Amino acid sequence: MDDYTRKFNAAKEKDEEIHHILTSVYTALEEKGYNPINQLVGYILSEDPTYITNHRQARTLIRKLDRDELLQVLLRSYLSE
Repeated sequence: MDDYTRKFNAAKEKDEEIHHILTSVYTALEEKGYNPINQLVGYILSEDPTYITNHRQARTLIRKLDRDELLQVLLRSYLSE
């Protein structure tokens, strides 16, 4: 048995989950011929799931995310660049 303490970074894992979901939704929207940025902005502003296609279960995926958490991750990412 090792005596090392392991750190668990829940925030980093949540950010990675959000990134994975956004990437998947973006790809699904693109495959269906939509403008992914416009559709995602519409969804974020209204929280209306009809902005997101059902293709590849993108609508189910995006609804797993809390809008406030999503905005926080997007802002952190944008401002860190």
